[in-house]
Amino acid sequence: MFMRIKKCQFLQLISMCCVFSVLMVCWEDVDHHVVSHMRSYSYRYFINSYNFLNKSFSVSREEAKSFSRFPYLINHKNVCKGSEVLLILCVKSSPENFKRRQDIRATWGNETYIDRELGVSVKVIFVMGVHHDHHTRDEIQKKLVREDRIFGDLVQQNFLDTFHNLTLKLLLQFHWVHSNCANAQFVMSADDDIFIHMPNLVHYLQERSRQQVRDFWVGHVHRGSPPIRRKDSKYYMPFDMYQWSSYPDYTAGAAYVVSKDVAAKVYHATLTLNASIYIDDVFMGICGNAMGVSPQEHVYFSGEGKTVYHPCIYEKMMTSHGHDKDIRYLWKVATDPNVKGISSGLLGKLYCTAVKVTLLCKPYNVNSYPCRAAFS
Repeated sequence: MFMRIKKCQFLQLISMCCVFSVLMVCWEDVDHHVVSHMRSYSYRYFINSYNFLNKSFSVSREEAKSFSRFPYLINHKNVCKGSEVLLILCVKSSPENFKRRQDIRATWGNETYIDRELGVSVKVIFVMGVHHDHHTRDEIQKKLVREDRIFGDLVQQNFLDTFHNLTLKLLLQFHWVHSNCANAQFVMSADDDIFIHMPNLVHYLQERSRQQVRDFWVGHVHRGSPPIRRKDSKYYMPFDMYQWSSYPDYTAGAAYVVSKDVAAKVYHATLTLNASIYIDDVFMGICGNAMGVSPQEHVYFSGEGKTVYHPCIYEKMMTSHGHDKDIRYLWKVATDPNVKGISSGLLGKLYCTAVKVTLLCKPYNVNSYPCRAAFS
């Protein structure tokens, strides 16, 4: 017994030494990360509750107009005319992503399928700027014109299509919707590497439509996120561009949905706000903050992660991020009729809950859905 206790204590000592060694090696990064998030989350209340953020981004209407004053190179003004549109879906695409757009048209963005199988009108447009490389720009533009002649679903303005111009793409979406599709009940913004389970999304939005929801803004919500000040990061935020310790609450830019009243509010917010901040989902949060609209979390909207493949996941999924090559395969398996009702009955619910706990509740889980999705 005495030897067993000593052995136990020895193992505990070794374990503690290992933990402390790791902490000592990584402490600077861990400390910075923890302190940064604690400070930003405590600051979040002031950002979301008072209007000093709105004041710091307010500009004259003339200055605000300068951020969206780009001519259209390709446009379609009659997309939504003559039909009751449940959803206008704006896909943020890059000019060179021809295959991604074709894959979307063949799967979740197939308007004919949606109309025939789901019985609603969903309109899909691909929004973009011009190719960033001037050596290949003319050739790609010719291909875009040919593509649009066939499909008639491109909307393009004359700004460079780069990461730092994503906010210009957001302005393009909401300004175009305001002018050409304000009758749509819902507006969705999505990346072109997103998978959308369209049957699930349509049923979800139909239910919300019957409830006549207002101030509806749903997606994967970031709360109390701190600006990244490291210059080597893709998401580096200079202090002179954003001086506060926390961003307002916002949804991941990969995919989110707003009701038409929120879309109108965002449009009006863009007419008086400084849109020079180049992280578009953060700017969306600033617009929401200015108009008094808060995002709502949906556990089956993806953040940066990619969903795990399983029928119990497909039954509830809305979006999943990072599908630039497997979108046709995922569409086939996720919309298989056998998936529907897999969790029906007591045994089905127990089975799917156990599966989802196993898949989603691992430590340091990097999949697209949180652990609590297993119980919803």
